[in-house]
Amino acid sequence: MSKDPLNITVKQAKLLGSALRVKIMKQLFEEPKTAKQVATELDHTPGNVHYHIKKLLEGELLTLVEERKVGGVMEKYYQSVAGTFYAPDEARDPVLRESFDSDHTTSLMTRVELTTSERDQMQEEFADFLEKWVERSTKAVGEARQEYSVGINIVSTKPKYETNGEDD
Repeated sequence: MSKDPLNITVKQAKLLGSALRVKIMKQLFEEPKTAKQVATELDHTPGNVHYHIKKLLEGELLTLVEERKVGGVMEKYYQSVAGTFYAPDEARDPVLRESFDSDHTTSLMTRVELTTSERDQMQEEFADFLEKWVERSTKAVGEARQEYSVGINIVSTKPKYETNGEDD
């Protein structure tokens, strides 16, 4: 497990495109756990969590750190390889990639599950955060400065158009 950010591939970035997988990674960052322990902590079925752990393991985002035989069962303990990841440019928004100086572009993103009120609260907190940095930057003097565009998108991952089995 690395405390330093890990450079990942596009394929690995896609594996982290699921809120549940991000939660699993967080559960396995500080200490190794079994799929069943993670499932209990996240209130998901062990089978569902095991499936996602298997995918993360195949993608080399988790490691199998220990196997213990308990009774007739082999318990497998997994751990995240890192807590923060840098995705390659190819995994980032193509419009931003082509429009700006990619040597000075940083993208930070994750997936979370929120209620509507939590989403609204997050939006307010981000707005306050950005306003503080705007104030701070207008007061700064001295060093050469570079303008950056900073924005935060809170976007639902629910498909825009869902069908209910009917042909359109």
